[in-house]
Amino acid sequence: MSDDDRDVTALPDRPDVTLLTLYDRALPQVYGYLMARCGDRAVAEDLTAETFLAAAAVRTNVPPTVGWLIGVARHKLVDHWRWQARQERLLHAVEGSSSSSDDPWDVELDRLHAHDVLTRLAPQHRAALTLRYLDGLSVPESATALGRGVAATEALLVRARREFRHVYEGSNDA
Repeated sequence: MSDDDRDVTALPDRPDVTLLTLYDRALPQVYGYLMARCGDRAVAEDLTAETFLAAAAVRTNVPPTVGWLIGVARHKLVDHWRWQARQERLLHAVEGSSSSSDDPWDVELDRLHAHDVLTRLAPQHRAALTLRYLDGLSVPESATALGRGVAATEALLVRARREFRHVYEGSNDA
């Protein structure tokens, strides 16, 4: 019997040993799966870690299998690609409004600055701006997500944009 065919439930009273056994057996497969698809070692390592953290959080009598872990890894990779797409949309939005320079570093610094400013806003402003401009939701969709009316969300967005502009421009002066 090969190592891959071993029963990982050999110690049902010690779930930590079961998970460690699964980790030892599945790590190369999960990491290999992610590395082959993303091609970035750091990203593959991070997503592999997130995959095994998800397995550790599962509390069932049936231990996760390698196939289940690969499925979790696939979802983690898709989530990463979605996050990356949102970041690229933000970058393109900043690029579109920044005609002062064609230097990619300036664009990246503007993107990072915009992200920093967003984190300094009040939570309701940050949520409204993120839903509307980063996630691309319409005002009515944003209102639903925020649990507010459309008119209240429009007013919130006006205040949030004003506050963002104030913090963004004020911190550029420094």
